[in-house]
Amino acid sequence: MPTLPQDHRVAVIAGARPNFMKIAPLMRAMERRAVPSVLVHTGQHYDREMSDIFFDELDIPRPDVSLEIGSNSHGRQTGAIMAAFEDFADRERPSWVVVVGDVNSTIACALVAAKMGIKVCHVEAGLRSHDWSMPEEINRVLTDRLSDLLLTHSPGAEENLLREGIAADRIVYVGNVMIDTLFHLLPRAKSSPILSRLDVSPHCYALCTVHRPSNVDTPESLANIVQIIEAASSNLTVVFPIHPRTRGRLAHFGMLSRLEENDQVRMTDPLGYIDCLALSSQSRVVLTDSGGLQEETTALGVPCLTLRENTERPVTVSHGSNQIVGTELGRVVAALEQVLQCPQQNRTASRRPEFWDGKAAERSVDALLRAMKS
Repeated sequence: MPTLPQDHRVAVIAGARPNFMKIAPLMRAMERRAVPSVLVHTGQHYDREMSDIFFDELDIPRPDVSLEIGSNSHGRQTGAIMAAFEDFADRERPSWVVVVGDVNSTIACALVAAKMGIKVCHVEAGLRSHDWSMPEEINRVLTDRLSDLLLTHSPGAEENLLREGIAADRIVYVGNVMIDTLFHLLPRAKSSPILSRLDVSPHCYALCTVHRPSNVDTPESLANIVQIIEAASSNLTVVFPIHPRTRGRLAHFGMLSRLEENDQVRMTDPLGYIDCLALSSQSRVVLTDSGGLQEETTALGVPCLTLRENTERPVTVSHGSNQIVGTELGRVVAALEQVLQCPQQNRTASRRPEFWDGKAAERSVDALLRAMKS
């Protein structure tokens, strides 16, 4: 295991699939600015489809440290990450820990760092769904309270932090680092063979992803999702990359065969980021409960129907192409019909939020360097 430099040591944390798209531009920006850093992979997502392929595709260096935690319940997984990361931090003593997003690795490493007197930088701070039934909401709120430097991706996120009493001098509006990755890899995505492999034509299919417990963990909620997919498939082909959690629930509740037998549903295993970007960028509409896809479709100008009753990313609704439609079948079908009746959307940058420009990572590292010197 490498010994870190003695000055301005930064540990960057990645644990789950959504983290990887955010840390990739940060690591490149740190390298350009000669910021000594070490990449810690907690192993929260640990199979190749959900983890390793992202390091291969996103131009991220292989992790310096792998904690190899694996899957478990929220409490046990968070506790295991804390114990393993404390051992690392006690041995190596980074001066800053950079966490991104709102997964269990985020709060676990932030909490350990705060208790050890190590400064914490939270990238994508200030997002709020105001839904405390979401584990992610608990993670993001607590991480923000523990952080010394809070980097936001939209003005609304900064407003949330100020309302909660976070000092303004700890908050910096830098923009959306995940959009940096989108722009960096969009040229490669355009040459992906995934559309041909799935036998779909550009702008003639829907992309659907679901994984949140509120949508897949009960037979009633999952039946709603299956009905939505079936309804969408009556109008256009539905491409459905299945999260392992979702596949397991579909099988357990006896619903998997309904989708497997539907000729208009293209079910796939989890896909790498480039194939996902190829599909989202050329889809007619996206149906999802993913926060990341809400943001990507906003940057791309692709209509998005979010299968939730709330979003921690309201800027994608006010400035983007996102609609919050829930999971009631009639409501979703009405929104889908409205999208399909409109002419193909002109995909320009005119509705992108400010600083969703591919340079957020540079601004983030600038803010981190200022904080290091203060």
